[in-house]
Amino acid sequence: MNIAWGFFVIVVAVAVGVASLLFVRRRAPVGGFFEDGDRAAGVFGVLATGVSILLGFIVFLAFESYDQSRTGAEQEALVLVQQVENAQFFPPASRAELTGELVCYGRSVVNGEWDRMRAGTEGDALNPWGVKLFRSLQAVEAKSATEQSAYDTWRDQTSAREEARRDRVHGATGVIPAQLWIVLFFVAGVIFAFMLFFADRGERPVVQGMLIGSVVGVMAALLLLLNALDDPFHGGVGGLKPVAMERSLRMIDDALGAIGDRAQLPCDAVGKPVAS
Repeated sequence: MNIAWGFFVIVVAVAVGVASLLFVRRRAPVGGFFEDGDRAAGVFGVLATGVSILLGFIVFLAFESYDQSRTGAEQEALVLVQQVENAQFFPPASRAELTGELVCYGRSVVNGEWDRMRAGTEGDALNPWGVKLFRSLQAVEAKSATEQSAYDTWRDQTSAREEARRDRVHGATGVIPAQLWIVLFFVAGVIFAFMLFFADRGERPVVQGMLIGSVVGVMAALLLLLNALDDPFHGGVGGLKPVAMERSLRMIDDALGAIGDRAQLPCDAVGKPVAS
């Protein structure tokens, strides 16, 4: 969520709320529209309690999805490093091919998938390097006990990586359904309309402005928070970034350099295939 844009939205919402209450205040009787203020306050308390419970549940749901995407991205990056290490126990020809494709997989996540997740267009698309890794594994002939063990471990790591990728992609489309957003805005409208009936010519304008401004400001901030959590890959503050995968790629590059493996990769710097 862009901080400046969010602050602007809150200021506009508060300004509209204050202006609306002051406009109604011109025609409001002294003491307000409610003859029994305690009863009105009790009704507002019921509204506030219901909204608090609903918002608490939705925030928990949205944050859980946000955290699942974050954890999935970190786990996927970790398994990628482990697979590169495991690939070094395969026969030389398969070792170089699998290692290169793993690096290209990581690059495509950072430079391709992340942009599509931010745009909400990732969907159910497969990573093309994941397919290539599967085909390359089919061509591996594990003969020694070490190679056979590496082969079995590789399959387990592939399953773990795919599961982590699924968790990462899970939050890209949002988890809060449209019906719930409609209910939230409806409830916010009801509270706003209810607050207008607290208009009172007998109170100072600044007090009346604070009365509705605080409520509108909090409601706007909570809705913005929900929107940010429901879209974990947004480009503003708090949006998830491919930090873990970038770190893993640097670790892989350093490790391969340390063992003298400088084989040409089958992709460019952004993970797109290059002609062999």
